[in-house]
Amino acid sequence: MSIVTVQLGQCGNQIGHEVFNAICSDVHGTHGLCSKKENESYHDACKERFFCEEESEVPVARAVLVDMEPKVISQTLSMAARSGYWKYDDRSHFCQKQGSGNNWANGYSVHGPRHKEVIMNLVQKEAEKCDRLGGFFTIMSMAGGTGSGLGAYVTQCLRDAFPTSFILNHVIWPYGTGEIIVQNYNSVLTLSHLYQSSDALLVHENDVIHKICAQLMNIKQISFRDVNQVIAHQLGSVFQPTYTAEGGLHYSRNPLGDLMEMLVPHPEFKMLGLRNIPQMPENSLAYSTFSWPGLIKHLRQMLIANAKMEEGIDWQVRPPRLGSSIPSSHSTNKPLQFNTSIANLVILRGKDMHSVDLGSFQDPSLYTSWLNPQDAFNVWKTPRAFNKYEKSASLVSNSQFLLKPLDNVVGKAWNMFASKAYIHQYTKFGIEEEDFLDSFTALEQVISSYTIL
Repeated sequence: MSIVTVQLGQCGNQIGHEVFNAICSDVHGTHGLCSKKENESYHDACKERFFCEEESEVPVARAVLVDMEPKVISQTLSMAARSGYWKYDDRSHFCQKQGSGNNWANGYSVHGPRHKEVIMNLVQKEAEKCDRLGGFFTIMSMAGGTGSGLGAYVTQCLRDAFPTSFILNHVIWPYGTGEIIVQNYNSVLTLSHLYQSSDALLVHENDVIHKICAQLMNIKQISFRDVNQVIAHQLGSVFQPTYTAEGGLHYSRNPLGDLMEMLVPHPEFKMLGLRNIPQMPENSLAYSTFSWPGLIKHLRQMLIANAKMEEGIDWQVRPPRLGSSIPSSHSTNKPLQFNTSIANLVILRGKDMHSVDLGSFQDPSLYTSWLNPQDAFNVWKTPRAFNKYEKSASLVSNSQFLLKPLDNVVGKAWNMFASKAYIHQYTKFGIEEEDFLDSFTALEQVISSYTIL
């Protein structure tokens, strides 16, 4: 089944380009460990998912590019074409001369309705090129105007036009120190609207990725491109083909559907996080060896201690004994340390992956009591290595990982709202105070649901 990617705003278009790049370099890389037949079926499954071929035989990304300013889209189109490995369809993009001025309401209430027909026509054409449509993967930021406001509007339109297709929103969480003054308003409005129309939200936090660039990738002057490449590598590690059944002979055909089935058992819980190990500069790979037990041990502790990368994990955090209650952040001076999960998916890539013991992820104390541990944990595998990593493991998790950042954003936005700061910038585009209040209520419900897991 094919996935149509919808790249929204500057951030969405730049990350989308890096995702297709990462997928292509993985497919074209040498993987001597696998048979020719294995490599071919991997290649075919990847191509069906993300690309269609034209007469030129250069794969064309199944993507629609949308921005309200032309600069980033024209750069993205030409960079892809220059790669020689893949390109975008020259007709699958839409841009205007003027952006949304970092104003969510401008993107959602003005640009969205005004350009709905053209954008949805492009999406429809892309969907019609798929023999079997598996769903939509949208990439957007939460902080600005076009990606967040127009992105929320387009997601709603996708849900109306394709009611039975899966929609996964990939959302970039803004830097905590602030990119723009109204980013918390934009974030609250974006999240509350996406929660209504999408099947799941896969979140990357800018602060976390920045840390990975500095501490794991040893990058001294970190650019947006560096950040985007780390995100793209992590996304590729999830979306490249795998066997979803033990001893599978065929790569999964419905990646979005499989992901939702395994990780989103209840519509109240849609927040997905992604961790990936190892992650290091390419020039260090030749001098590094990894064992599966070591990788799994680190990945599990990253999950339960809510560590976003393998450096600086708190090894003191332990699962609660079954039957005992976890101390809540309200009842002790300590914050809620243990990260309770609803569902987890581990993805193993590389040699000897069939011998890996994943029993530690099946421990019932990791999970909420209302889901059977057998249903709460799944594993996908492939003997094919990913992007030069001989062995690598990824974890997609529906857990309490985002509680603190979400609480912070809602709290900051509420404080600004209580003093009526900048509200006029939104009301002039038709977003009323009631809309803000509805968004706060929706997200406070999400926070409450995840808190009491």
